[in-house]
Order: sequence, then C-alpha cells, then structure tokens
Amino acid sequence: MLTILFEDQSIIVAEKPAGLESQATRKLEPDMVSEIKKHIHKLSTQSSGKKEEPYVGVIHRLDKPVGGIMVYGKTKAAAAALSRQVQDGTMKKTYLALVCGKPVDNVGNFVDYLLKDEKANYSRVVEKGTEGARESRLSYRLLSLGTVDGKEAALVEIDLQTGRHHQIRVQFASRGLPLAGDEKYGAGRTAGRRPEPLALYAGCLELVHPVTGQRMVFSRRPSAGLFRRYEEREKVAELSFSDRS
Repeated sequence: MLTILFEDQSIIVAEKPAGLESQATRKLEPDMVSEIKKHIHKLSTQSSGKKEEPYVGVIHRLDKPVGGIMVYGKTKAAAAALSRQVQDGTMKKTYLALVCGKPVDNVGNFVDYLLKDEKANYSRVVEKGTEGARESRLSYRLLSLGTVDGKEAALVEIDLQTGRHHQIRVQFASRGLPLAGDEKYGAGRTAGRRPEPLALYAGCLELVHPVTGQRMVFSRRPSAGLFRRYEEREKVAELSFSDRS
C-alpha cells in the first residue's frame, strides 16, 4: 500500500518501500510511478469521473533496495521546478544507514572520485583524473553503536552532497565499512537468512514547494528489516531531524 506523506495539485511526497523501483524499467516490475498513477487515477475517477492518464514527473531516484522519502511532480511545471532544485542543491536529502564496524571518527567528510561500470552496474573509487570519474562528496555523523544479529554495527546519518551511482554504498565500503546487507559491495549475506533490504533509508527530504514557495521538510525513521534488528548499545549523538510525517 502506498504511503502518502503530502499531496496537492502540484506535487506528491511518498515513501518508497525497499525493493520497489523508483520508476518503470524494462523488466516490467512494480514501480513507484505506476503506483502513484493508480492512486491519482483512483482519486480523479472518484471526484470527477474522468479517466485521463495522470502525469507523474520523476525528480530523483532511489536504488531498488533502498527505501525512503521521494517527491514527484504532478504537473510538468512543478516537475521542472523541482528538478532545478536538485540541480542547484536547494533540495536536501538526508539518509540513515547501518554500517558494519565502527567509523574512526564520530563526524567526517568523504571526498572521492567514482567510476561507474555500466555493464556491471557497479561503481568503484578511482584516482582523481581517471577518465569518466566524477567527484563524490558526503558528510556523516555517528549516531550510535550497536549490533545487528550479534555483529558490530553503527547507525550513521548521512548528508549526501552529490548523487552518484551507489555513492553511499561505495564510499563507506571503500573505508572498510560496508552497509549492512550489501552483498554487492562487501557486507555479504547473514548466514541462514534470505536476502533482505539494504540498511539504507532516505529519512529526510527538504524542498521548496514549486508553487507556494514554502520550505517543506518531510521525515521518517526506518523500522523494518535490519533496522528493526539493530540493538543500540551506546548513543553518541541525536538525530538532526525528527519524524515530522
């Protein structure tokens, strides 16, 4: 069931479940755009009886195994305005992640150059100046230390400053801190368990409404999968955003 955090005539803010695509793919799997279109279509049919194809503009994406908050435009003008916010950095996204191990510092900044292998759907850290590599930046804060299924883990809050392919996963894994549940970049699968959603969640989204100009903040905390099994032992810092949904 689609979880709607906000909706008006111009935009719709919703929570993407882990395991669902952000938009339609060639594999014809379920995706957020299709689910939102069904939702809008149902509402418009109930209110006016019209059966027009709803417009849903994709603004940003979350990888399939990542859950969290997303915004979509319901008109072309709104979608264009929101897309400009992504480009100029006005739209801010904050993530929560469980990493395997303990970060050296409680607060840190990662700056790397990432190179994407399109065929393998894989990115890696390379030297500055490597052809095709893109600068990638993020900052993090350690929130707490604990365990997941008896293994050492840490809960971190991440301010993503550039949106590169698998950026958070690659940058933490390159420092010996792969995300819990990340089979692709090093954490592996918990013995005896089926594959499960990656312990990465887009918990806070800040944007300016494309029509009213109002600054809006939406936030939620993850409560499923590996996050549910995380056992906190030591709190280090408070989360910078509260659940305002």
